[in-house]
Amino acid sequence: MSVALITGASSGIGAALAEELAQRGHDLALGARRRDELEQVAARCRERGARALAIEADISQQAACEQLVQQTISTYGRLDMLVNNAGITMWARVGNLRDPAIINQVMQVNFMGAVYCTYYALPHLRDSKGRIGYISSMADKIIAPGNSGYVASKHAAEGFFESLGAEEPTISISMLYLSFIDTGFAGRMLNAEGQVGAGVAEQLKGTRQLSPAEGAKLVADALERRQRQLTMPVSGLPGWLLPWLKLIAPRLLERAGRRFMEDSGI
Repeated sequence: MSVALITGASSGIGAALAEELAQRGHDLALGARRRDELEQVAARCRERGARALAIEADISQQAACEQLVQQTISTYGRLDMLVNNAGITMWARVGNLRDPAIINQVMQVNFMGAVYCTYYALPHLRDSKGRIGYISSMADKIIAPGNSGYVASKHAAEGFFESLGAEEPTISISMLYLSFIDTGFAGRMLNAEGQVGAGVAEQLKGTRQLSPAEGAKLVADALERRQRQLTMPVSGLPGWLLPWLKLIAPRLLERAGRRFMEDSGI
């Protein structure tokens, strides 16, 4: 039986992915900070016939990541898939930040949390010739003013996993660039004061967003196919097109990004 470890599994795409993988026959180790919500997700996975272990963990802390992997191995004896999903985001101009350490907070979760979990999982993934998934964002493929710290963390992870893939040829690595999914994530963005604010939720009202279940199915398909990269459409544009627009028409993307940022009032 394949065993998958998912971080940030208490809500959003992480919870939906846990349920999708449970339906497909994977056993699960689920990590997140919110124990009650995590236990509820684990219960839904068990209803789908999977074994599911809920582990309270703050992945910004190295020791917590080590313990997360150790508990998975102690329970199941193996690890076949690591999905680095946990993340936080921000919505503020760099020049307006109360303290630039807010960016470090984002980096610690989105980048270092993935590095820590991956480091401790590597020996077990080598044994199983397993796979790693990193939940990134299409914001990494465009010019996204107002999202600087978040995009920086995703760029860092992209470079890390590209290099790791060359170092570890028996482990498949999938970079999963998601567009807007209706998880509430866009309404829980750190503001210039470092507090959770409304983000861009208002700007997304009425727009077509994937449901968490739809997004989870696409992610699970990519992981099971050992697909190197998944890009999702943004505002009707195919995901593969946006990096090319960034290359040949960067000012166009800059203007679009600034309009979106100014419309949100930051």
